[in-house]
Amino acid sequence: MPILSNEPSNEDANEESLRMVSARPIEGEPVSDEELRPDSLSGFIGQPRLKAQLKLFLEAAIKRDVAPDHILLAGPPGLGKTTLAMIVAHELEVPIRVTSGPAVQHAGDLASILSSLEAGEVLFIDEIHRLPRAAEELLYIAMEDFRVDVVVGKGPGASSIPLTLPRFTVIGATTREGMLPSPLRARFGFTAHLDFYPHGELEKLIERSASVLGLSLEDDAARQLSLRSRGTPRIANRLLRRVRDWAIVHDLPSVGPNDVKEALALYQIDSEGLDRLDMAVLKAIVNSFDGGPVGLNNLAAMVGEESETVETVCEPYLVREGFLVRTPKGRVATPKAWEHLGKKPAKDVTKLF
Repeated sequence: MPILSNEPSNEDANEESLRMVSARPIEGEPVSDEELRPDSLSGFIGQPRLKAQLKLFLEAAIKRDVAPDHILLAGPPGLGKTTLAMIVAHELEVPIRVTSGPAVQHAGDLASILSSLEAGEVLFIDEIHRLPRAAEELLYIAMEDFRVDVVVGKGPGASSIPLTLPRFTVIGATTREGMLPSPLRARFGFTAHLDFYPHGELEKLIERSASVLGLSLEDDAARQLSLRSRGTPRIANRLLRRVRDWAIVHDLPSVGPNDVKEALALYQIDSEGLDRLDMAVLKAIVNSFDGGPVGLNNLAAMVGEESETVETVCEPYLVREGFLVRTPKGRVATPKAWEHLGKKPAKDVTKLF
């Protein structure tokens, strides 16, 4: 069954999906990158603690000859939650059924899926926090009691018939664990939190992906790609494909670090992984507001974007990487931001934090 694309419906998420450095799939880009996806835990690069925990968890279930407890994969987009779900099914040697929270419009949709599951099968629900409330309630009952109540008839004469289900494993993926209701979260026997990748692990992932794509990377080329990938494998693989395009067009037998810089400069992605919108925000704060503080609405007006777009699409990475600080009085550019723009602050900006 194909993996269902789970594009957010709000305008801000759509704006993010147009950016090369977005962790969400770009429009038309497959969520399931079968060409680059490993099919075993041993081939999965990064997240060493999580891998060790999951390996023990799955081996115990295999030795007991039972379907493992339900698994919740939580973390920012693009870190490998879908890949891990596929790996779990592969390691267990069972089929996997794939859907997403937005794809389930009614509880009946989910009931239909659950009632068709085979013994031991894995049900992967991406963006599980976006399930309708009625579907959530049906799901956590099915996860604990392995049954669904099928309603027959309508009105006062309707009756509920319990339908027993074979034991199965739900794998839920979420970018917002806090939005899951407590009863549903409590049904998961194993919760895994995925973290952003350090540059060293991203380099290994890029080298593996380049090998799969048949692209020869020279020394330091993978490093240059990792520095621009925001700690996210999906972005790393996307940028690697654009570098491959550059190599093909320029008839390069191999890709060096300067080729990476030139190729990604074409897409306005700099050495820190900042793109056009990121730089516009930093330049507005530094050049127009002397480093801040500046209110969100004024900042958004300066860069020609909606305030929610700046706040939800651009700011998280700038704050995480120390370019920007949110204060009660507004946004303030850090010394790192000034340095990145090749300028020196006219005042001690640290006093504004």
